[in-house]
Amino acid sequence: MSLLSDWLAGRVDPAETNVLVQGITGNYGRFHTKLMLEYGTPIAAGVTPGKGGQEVHGIPVYNTVKEAVESHDVKASVIFVPARFYKNAVLEAIDAGVKVIVGITEKVPVRDTLGTVGRAKESGAGIIGPNTPGIIFPASNVKLGIMPPKSFRPGSIAVFSRSGTLTYEINNYIKLASLGTFVALGIGGDPINSTNFIECLEMVGENPNVDAVVVIGEIGGDAEERVAKYVSDVDYSKPIVAYVAGQTAPKEKRMGHAGAIVYGTYGSYGSKYEALTSVGIPVASMPWEVPRLLKERLGKR
Repeated sequence: MSLLSDWLAGRVDPAETNVLVQGITGNYGRFHTKLMLEYGTPIAAGVTPGKGGQEVHGIPVYNTVKEAVESHDVKASVIFVPARFYKNAVLEAIDAGVKVIVGITEKVPVRDTLGTVGRAKESGAGIIGPNTPGIIFPASNVKLGIMPPKSFRPGSIAVFSRSGTLTYEINNYIKLASLGTFVALGIGGDPINSTNFIECLEMVGENPNVDAVVVIGEIGGDAEERVAKYVSDVDYSKPIVAYVAGQTAPKEKRMGHAGAIVYGTYGSYGSKYEALTSVGIPVASMPWEVPRLLKERLGKR
């Protein structure tokens, strides 16, 4: 079992895991380190090559991940480095023994993402991203990434999403409907996801703290169709509600994310809607309908 699966299955509280920020001295890393600390995330160290010995918001900075891991028993990392440095940053973290890696970085070449996925599987590490808003556990006051805590309240819904902004919006509607979130995880908006929807569903499948799952998809690729096939093949035990963005998007024009593009009928809204509804997964037509569908599936008013 990986540490990420232990988190999602409810076996390990993420608040017990020391966290590292790679790229902590950059403007983006510095800003979001402050917000993560204020939320309660146990950040123990930061890394920026050549900046060792400095401090950021009271957090010691090291030149290498290995130094940080040896000094603070770090098991998770959030990466805020430019795209050209992403692959090396991930590989450095894996080689140092980090077990959960959250890649916030956008515009990472697909070949670089592929170059990290195989190494992670060999070492038992889990990668979220790249091009992700991260992961948040409201009950533990832990977030690794850039999600705004005000959109979340503790609860029993697991939310997995290809879109950052829709993650915040739909979780806010869940909150306003007096429901709450156990975990929200952005798989990323790129064509290749280091951790995909099916892996997320598997990891929360036996979690007694999760009563239902929300899958937030978008046009492009076949991730949602594969979710439908998986749910049908394994007779998935938890109720699922979906939302798919891009109903009116024109064909063969990328919409927002690198992975959000339709070729012919491949990756179209209609393909995804048909696949999901055919296996009993209701698809909300608007984001604010998600809580109503959840309550229907859970038998709540």
